[in-house]
Amino acid sequence: MKSIDEHIKKDQTEIEAARASGDEAKLRHLTTELQSLEEYKEHNPEDKHDPTSLELYCDANPDAEECRVYDD
Repeated sequence: MKSIDEHIKKDQTEIEAARASGDEAKLRHLTTELQSLEEYKEHNPEDKHDPTSLELYCDANPDAEECRVYDD
């Protein structure tokens, strides 16, 4: 995806398809991903790029060891 908005729209479309086909596992995965994307967008309104899974994780868990940034 080129932007977070494109990714959100794609997930919404795929959620509807998973719901229609009864694929509960895919529906849970996509719903969780969509929620993370929407939270990221809310916390970073100026950022339009499609975030990686690490960026989503660090947005939700800024104190996690994987998300620490050290200045030299």
